[in-house]
Amino acid sequence: MVHLNFSKLSALFAYDLKSVAYKPAPGSSPQGAASLQSQTPMARTTEAQFTPSFLTFGKASATALQQRQEGDKQPKSMDADSCGEQTYDSPPVLSQDFPPYDQTTANVYRYRQQQSVNLGSWFVHENWMTPSVFKCASGPKIAEIDIARGWGSTKSARAVLERHWDTFIQSSDFEYLASIGINTVRLPIGYWNLGPDYMQGTDFEPVADVYANCWPRVLRAINQAGEHGLGVLVDLHGAVGSQNGQPHSGISDGQINLFNVSSNMEKTVSILTFLADKLSVVNNVVGIQLLNEPRYDSGLEDFYSRAIDAIRESSQPASKLPLYLHDAFDLARFSKYVSSRQDFIVQDHHSYFVFSETNVQESGSQLTVDVDGAIASSLLDVAAKQRRNLVVNEWSCALTPSSLAKEKNAHDIQKKFCEEQMKVYRNATAGWAFWSYKKEECDSDPGWCFKAAVGKTLPESFFSYSKLKSIAFQNDEITNTSELLIPTVSTDNLNLFQQVEFSLRGRTTKKDRKQLADRQIPHRFRAIHLQRDTDNVQSDEALKNSSSKGYSDGLTTAKVFAAYNMSMLGFTGQFIQDAIRAAGPTLVAQGTEDGYSSAFMQGLRSGQRAAMEHK
Repeated sequence: MVHLNFSKLSALFAYDLKSVAYKPAPGSSPQGAASLQSQTPMARTTEAQFTPSFLTFGKASATALQQRQEGDKQPKSMDADSCGEQTYDSPPVLSQDFPPYDQTTANVYRYRQQQSVNLGSWFVHENWMTPSVFKCASGPKIAEIDIARGWGSTKSARAVLERHWDTFIQSSDFEYLASIGINTVRLPIGYWNLGPDYMQGTDFEPVADVYANCWPRVLRAINQAGEHGLGVLVDLHGAVGSQNGQPHSGISDGQINLFNVSSNMEKTVSILTFLADKLSVVNNVVGIQLLNEPRYDSGLEDFYSRAIDAIRESSQPASKLPLYLHDAFDLARFSKYVSSRQDFIVQDHHSYFVFSETNVQESGSQLTVDVDGAIASSLLDVAAKQRRNLVVNEWSCALTPSSLAKEKNAHDIQKKFCEEQMKVYRNATAGWAFWSYKKEECDSDPGWCFKAAVGKTLPESFFSYSKLKSIAFQNDEITNTSELLIPTVSTDNLNLFQQVEFSLRGRTTKKDRKQLADRQIPHRFRAIHLQRDTDNVQSDEALKNSSSKGYSDGLTTAKVFAAYNMSMLGFTGQFIQDAIRAAGPTLVAQGTEDGYSSAFMQGLRSGQRAAMEHK
């Protein structure tokens, strides 16, 4: 029997995802298993040249997958009376004013290590998550547009959705998430959620009235998250024309018409620019995700570049806003794209383990080994190339019934599998986001429902620091936090840098060099030599100054982040690069950037240790 070492194979396969062009919707398989496609007849597959057994993509619960294997067990149809006219006395959604913009606060939200959950099926619906709103949907009843077209009238559909928007997730949910250490949420939206003005000339135009009051609710969600110290990544899950043909992009006809219809691209870029203009000055908005899981198209990079340029040119705040790009399940291709840019661009990669035949064949223990080996190695390699601008913004604890059946203690194995994923994604990248926070019948599905997983297959809390220690730490004076701007601090009055001996190894003193010159160098060259001595001393002094500033900046950054809801710096390379740019050559002399960076990391680690050890 041949035993494969996936850790060693990872270098060969390089976590190559380009053979899979999209993540299938629930009930489908990237390898085209026909028996799994009855729930989503529009699901399409691509010929996979090679799919390592540790790669899998899709959102569907293990329970749902088992049902597909046994034969589809659709919910019993409702009788006609239950699909009559729906009414909802919607409470008024007040005008949403955001707190005044504060650069330091925004920097902490945007650069910190993210511990996040997805708020799936709140504004972009998926049948397997919230089947109740699909009971009286039209057509195949699998996508958002089927809800809007169903329920007998747009008035009834609007009542159904407004009730859902108001009740599915509330302020108490954000309070709960903050209490256990989650610091960010990923908020999937579709272009239809922006309101009727953005639906003209699209598939949603005939049902635009359904979403007349949706956008204020999206803004309310961002405000509610901010009230509890949670950042929000606004994710354009559904683009005009659809970026992947999947029901979770809002459509049910299987068509991908974003990249081949110029007007759809123009509309989508306009929507993204609007979002950036509106939200770039909101403290707790950590960024905008341009697309969710696009099927790879030869024009995808060009679309990303076009959208980024439009956003960057739209306003000064938008020019600095972090922008997230899903990699179309091709980790290496988009690592090259992200690393080629210097602005705050983040690669988003999604990781699931329940759909490919090879995953079904592997046990939960084997999949855990894959996570710790090949996957960890690939993510670390990519993150190192792009300033750590990498996140895993969809993953779950789900394993197939077949994988769990191979284990004597399935619960313990699933718990280990889940915890190891979280550990790897935290250590290798700048953040993770569990899919998803909640769903209907959540309690029985800890594989996919975060609320059910906490304390079972996931830890009970997710704080970067000990909660009690960090609360005490916040009471300490944080010197010059108001100067932690984009994102650097002044060294004035900081006295935080411990004196470090910068010895000139293998060099003599200036006096020794002068005496040597007097004896050995002709008089006519002595002036040139002395100037070089002066330049060397100045260079040494510049390096010392940059290193001193780097250490104090790193130390102060750690303390400031810890004081903001027990946070840690996550996008480390991007932060240091932006700090050097903001400081300018006066504070960080040209040629001393490496010294600044190295000392910054030393100071950062010292500050983080102080936060952990503080009594």
